[in-house]
Amino acid sequence: VRPKSWSPGRARHINASRRACLVARFGFIYAQERFDAETLLRTYISDMEMVQRIIYTAAVESFYAAKMAYWKFKIHVKEALSLGHSGPESLEDAVLDYIVCHKDEYDVYASVKEVIRSMNINPKISFPPEIDFIVLSTLIQELCCLAFSMQTLVPPLDVAFGIDGELFNESKYYRSPDSDFTAAFVAYHVWPALVEDGVVIVKGEVVTKR
Repeated sequence: VRPKSWSPGRARHINASRRACLVARFGFIYAQERFDAETLLRTYISDMEMVQRIIYTAAVESFYAAKMAYWKFKIHVKEALSLGHSGPESLEDAVLDYIVCHKDEYDVYASVKEVIRSMNINPKISFPPEIDFIVLSTLIQELCCLAFSMQTLVPPLDVAFGIDGELFNESKYYRSPDSDFTAAFVAYHVWPALVEDGVVIVKGEVVTKR
């Protein structure tokens, strides 16, 4: 039961500390779990570009699937709470509080399946026939849980949209060490940038080539 002294100030303070934890988690996944997934995929695929494309696609698709799941979950919670809601906080705040406290009700396994299904039909990535994208399910699950939690922040966090051939943007990306540092265009993406209200708060990583 939440104390009666709940205030927007307290909510904001908790929002700020949760945001800091989630941003740090995003950084940890990039530094450690992405690297583990890369090492795992290299046992099946010798082409490093394909390995990195697969992991980038998994990250972007995980955010998309988690956002869709969050949107559906939020509608469901709003319908349930609106029946007996009387304040003092707004219905929108009550819905957010409920989701933050009941994140374990999110069916992350359904999202993982959704991500793998999307990856299987993505023409830019391919896998040897003897293996399945399911080998990445640990990474995908981590990313889906993180992305779902990021939707409960005010404002929510998301990954930036990136396309092959886009102009390299220094405020959005780092170049991979194997990039051509004189090239102006992105050959492919290694990791997405994290954005808040359209502003990059954590840079992504790309490979630039002529």
